[in-house]
Formats: sequence, structure tokens, C-alpha cells
Amino acid sequence: MSQQFGHVEHVPVHFDDLDAMGILHNARYAVLLERALTPYWAERGVAFNGDLRSAPDVFHAVREFTITYRAPVTGVGPVAVHFWLEHFGTSSARYAFEFRSVDGAVLHADGTRSIVRLDPATMRPTAWTEAGRAVAETLLRSAPQPA
Repeated sequence: MSQQFGHVEHVPVHFDDLDAMGILHNARYAVLLERALTPYWAERGVAFNGDLRSAPDVFHAVREFTITYRAPVTGVGPVAVHFWLEHFGTSSARYAFEFRSVDGAVLHADGTRSIVRLDPATMRPTAWTEAGRAVAETLLRSAPQPA
């Protein structure tokens, strides 16, 4: 699957992700999106290792999650999660995402996820670090892509 922006991560769907009808349960999409985002950031040095001081940008809360289901994911196996940033502000960010078949032919779902970085002491919004901004730039839809 080729994309012009963002990143595609293949995430496994397990048997316990399915509902009684054998399709991916609607609540599992948020979990699978998180499982796609986490390795992308971790591979670029922004990962939770038990100490928030080493990766303060991982301390954030989801403000809004929207999703539209297009075609069910049936059965176990990998699904392609394409994600990118549409906005990266002072303390907030908005991802857009698509769940697709691995070959990209079937769009299973699409939506957005907005987050706010929080100060762990005050639980109030706080600015992203320079390290977080550097990683975020690689995901911005308007960012230049490598040739």
C-alpha cells in the first residue's frame, strides 16, 4: 500500500478483538489505532518507559475520537492503519486515520483523534517539547515527503 503522507502500520487483529458475529468489535478500533501510533513514536525516541521525565510528550489525553465504519474487518490477521497529523498546535494535535486492508483496496473505517498534552502535576494543557515537535513534523500532511 502506497501513501503520499503520514505512515502505515500493520496491526494484528486477534480472535479476542472480534465480536460474536466474527467482525472487529467497534470499540477495538481505538485500541488498534493506539497500537499503530505507539511504535511509530517509540522508534523515534518518544516512548513511555516508566518515567514521564524521559518522554513528557506521552502524557496526553484524548479529547475527541470520531470514526465512520465503512466495511467490516472480518476475521483475524493484519489490518493497515494509515495515520497522519492534520494539526499540531501548542498543546494539542489532531490525527486523521484510515483502517484499510493490507493491500489498500478496502477502506474499513476512517476518522480523527484529537489529543491534548497535559502537565502531570497540574493536569492542565502544556506545550509539546521540541523532540515531540520534531517527530510530529514527519506526520503532518503538509510535510515534505522523502523522495
